Amino acid sequence: MLQNIESNPLIDRLPPHLKQFIKPQNYELYTAQDQAVWRHVMQRNVEFLSKVAHGSYLKGLEKTGISIEEIPSMYGMNRILKEIGWAAVAVDGFIPPAAFMEFQAYKILVIAADIRKLENIEYTPAPDIIHEAAGHAPIIASPDYAEYLRRFGEIGSKAISSAHDHQMYEAVRQLSILKETRTAVHDAQLDQQISNAEEEVERLQNKKVEPSEMSLIRNLHWWTVEYGLVGTLDDPKIYGAGLLSSIGESKSCLEPEVEKRPYSIDAAYQDFDITRKQPHLYVTPDFARLSEVLEEFANTMAVRKGGHRGLRKLIDSKSLGTIELSTGLQVSGVFTRMITNEDNEVVFFETTGESALAYREKELIGHGISTHKKGFLSPLGKLKGISLAIEDMGPRDLQAYNFYDNERIEFTYESGIHVEGLNVTGMRNLNGKLMLIQFVDCTVTYKDEVLFTPQDGMLHLAVGKEIVSAYAGPADYHSFDLVYHESDTKTVKPVYTEKQLVVHGWYEKVRRFRESVKTNNTVLKDDQINELTGILNQVEKEFPDQWLLIDEIYELLT
Repeated sequence: MLQNIESNPLIDRLPPHLKQFIKPQNYELYTAQDQAVWRHVMQRNVEFLSKVAHGSYLKGLEKTGISIEEIPSMYGMNRILKEIGWAAVAVDGFIPPAAFMEFQAYKILVIAADIRKLENIEYTPAPDIIHEAAGHAPIIASPDYAEYLRRFGEIGSKAISSAHDHQMYEAVRQLSILKETRTAVHDAQLDQQISNAEEEVERLQNKKVEPSEMSLIRNLHWWTVEYGLVGTLDDPKIYGAGLLSSIGESKSCLEPEVEKRPYSIDAAYQDFDITRKQPHLYVTPDFARLSEVLEEFANTMAVRKGGHRGLRKLIDSKSLGTIELSTGLQVSGVFTRMITNEDNEVVFFETTGESALAYREKELIGHGISTHKKGFLSPLGKLKGISLAIEDMGPRDLQAYNFYDNERIEFTYESGIHVEGLNVTGMRNLNGKLMLIQFVDCTVTYKDEVLFTPQDGMLHLAVGKEIVSAYAGPADYHSFDLVYHESDTKTVKPVYTEKQLVVHGWYEKVRRFRESVKTNNTVLKDDQINELTGILNQVEKEFPDQWLLIDEIYELLT
């Protein structure tokens, strides 16, 4: 899959579960019409954006090796991005938000290699190389903004998603693919499919659901990275990639009709509609403000707060996640249950299916999914009648409370959970805190419920007073086979009629004439003028909708 891809040390160190999304750019598949679309958008945008975009935009175009005249080669971009500490990879359209964020955390710019159709030249909901390369890439030449992007990816990849987030991702991906499908002839069935997809996106957008962490941080991403303005409310400059890559909205967004709001954490709770121009935008005074708001939002996330709310988010997500205990022990799996006390402190948790234990993002030897293939459970908290927490007990303390290896012991937590079994051994972290105790022939009960029996095998008791962090994904990505859910919606390869291929041939001829004039620093010859005039007459007569080809010919002739 990674053949013919220009590498970079940043790409080389990517984990396998991210490398699965990378695909070759296949530059040879771009038609001359595609090249004309790129050139047209870039010519119009650069001329206008030089006046209204953030100052780093034009400098960034130069630094990242992006040409106005032709679609950039990913390989060339990658070599140049290396100089500013970033890299770029090609992907197939929308990828899952968590994966997108994680790429960013590794300082990798994800670029959808396809390019929009001529009909969607003003704007497309689909990610394409105009949006990604001409929109995102230039601004990362600004060190402050580049660090914001990296940090955003680092925090965003820990955000916990919901089932609704996945439905929304699939709906938007399907709509973007349908909008950019290139069929040989007009297809009424495709029109109906697009209409249905738009209705589904609208239905999901209007559905009243409790926003997940991922949906909230996605809002922040939208109002900054995609549609952000910087400066003052009266005189803002454009830096968001969605605006930089849109011929129409880059102009209309600055009109008084579009409300300008001071950027704050409130943007996380403002939803957006991907199918329409935005009625309001947020203006940050500088890129440092973006990082301030990001940290403010991160302080509300389960990755920093932990506790019963964090674990509840993981349970509701029904997806692979991790909790970290006060001892540093990390438990990864699909969490399905918790018991809390009257103070809402978690006193028991359980995962179902393959689970793993880690410390400092490294799997504990002997505690991978082969050991915990059916799940993991453990009580938490302090012991009844003992002021010293288990994790703070040294060897002498354990003996004082009759915690002897290879002896039967029993104890009760303050929550009322009772444990009785044969103590095998314990494991401590680097700071000397006890974080795991192993029992055999063990029974765990709570009130009238038996939580664990000797028939369940060995009990690996997690030691910790509380859950200090909860986040999406595993602690150690090596622990799991992280093949993301493969979307049912696939990008469609273009199909062209013979007439369309003829038009593409004319685009190619015009392109060659232009390059010849530029290379030789000369003017068109009479026979070239006659040939172009003949093509122009034929296009205007048979293909009047090919306005871009007509424009390109007029540009050469005049």
